[in-house]
Amino acid sequence: MDSVIEKVVMEKGSKVLPESILKELIEKLKKRNVTEEEAKKIVELVIEVYQNSLVEPGEPIGTVTAQSIGEPGTQMTLRTFHYAGVRELNVTLGLPRLIEIVDARKVPSTPMMEVFLDEEHRYDREKAKEVARRIEFTKVENVANLVEADLYTGSIVVELDPEMLADKGLTVKDVYNALKKLNFGEVEITDEYRLEIRLKEAGDLTYISKKRERVLNAKLKGITGIKRAIIQSRKGADGREEFVIITDGSNLPQVLKVPGVDQSRTRTNSIYETEEVLGIEAARKVIINEIMNVLREQGLDVDMRHVLLVADIMTQTGRVRQIGRHGVSGEKTSFLSKAAFEMTTKHLFEASTQGKTDDLKGVTENVIVGQIIPVGTGMIELYVNVEGNSPATNENKRGE
Repeated sequence: MDSVIEKVVMEKGSKVLPESILKELIEKLKKRNVTEEEAKKIVELVIEVYQNSLVEPGEPIGTVTAQSIGEPGTQMTLRTFHYAGVRELNVTLGLPRLIEIVDARKVPSTPMMEVFLDEEHRYDREKAKEVARRIEFTKVENVANLVEADLYTGSIVVELDPEMLADKGLTVKDVYNALKKLNFGEVEITDEYRLEIRLKEAGDLTYISKKRERVLNAKLKGITGIKRAIIQSRKGADGREEFVIITDGSNLPQVLKVPGVDQSRTRTNSIYETEEVLGIEAARKVIINEIMNVLREQGLDVDMRHVLLVADIMTQTGRVRQIGRHGVSGEKTSFLSKAAFEMTTKHLFEASTQGKTDDLKGVTENVIVGQIIPVGTGMIELYVNVEGNSPATNENKRGE
């Protein structure tokens, strides 16, 4: 039966449907166990829906996209979202997030990562916790109850929290080694969870305070930029429960090197980081996913094709560009179109001093000068012979 379904789909759809849709259709029909007659009707319906979804010649897709995203955008809220019930971890959503995506901000206001784990670590919470400990950036201040500077003796005392040390998978020896690397002076373990650094040089309060700050921020383990790593339980594609690490902060190149991380599924909400590590196609995918997540979270139903067009425009040159005067809009050839967007007088003055001409090929510039816009029926140029004769006849008359 599978071969019959494949034959029906290929016969009816191969000349109309793209290869990706044909493959998906064959897979779905095989699972449904349909008859040959049912398969034919389904293929005909798919072809009809596909053809209805194509863009008509002359359709102003840019304007339709702008309206389809802009109008629901007016209904967006300005808010943040508390993630996974953790007070310290917020996610920027709504209009602020949409703006920073289309503005192609170098660093998101709340950088985050979804770190998926490999087969060995994803089904065991303890193993997932091991990976989270490798990722989370841990400083001395994260495991210390007290770090104080003693001006009289010229030393810095560090009292560690045993519970925090255990939670982070660290020992007093780890902290001791990290403090020795600072090379401030002699480090000594004076009690079970107490260390003392005797500074090489005596100094005033400002000097010792600066050294204390360096001690507080001394790195013990983890990846720079990852402030927190939270383990979440989810249902995987196979239906089994798996553990995923959500991070506060992003450092994709370093996280992908951590043992236990599934490199093929791990992702960040930073567009530029994705572009740098995985390339422009991956960055385009992040733009699409992030915009769609924002819209869906707000309960706004926007066709994905509009978002695809925005992502295509932002990445078509091989690098990520913002939609603004420093990106897509600023690189237009029409000075009238640029003037209509931002900094009107600047663009008009520049064009006049440089003797520029505008070919009036776009929608905006034709609206400005009051001409018919070149979309839909406005794309057609119709020439009429007012004498009612063909050009050839007129040539003969002139010859006579």
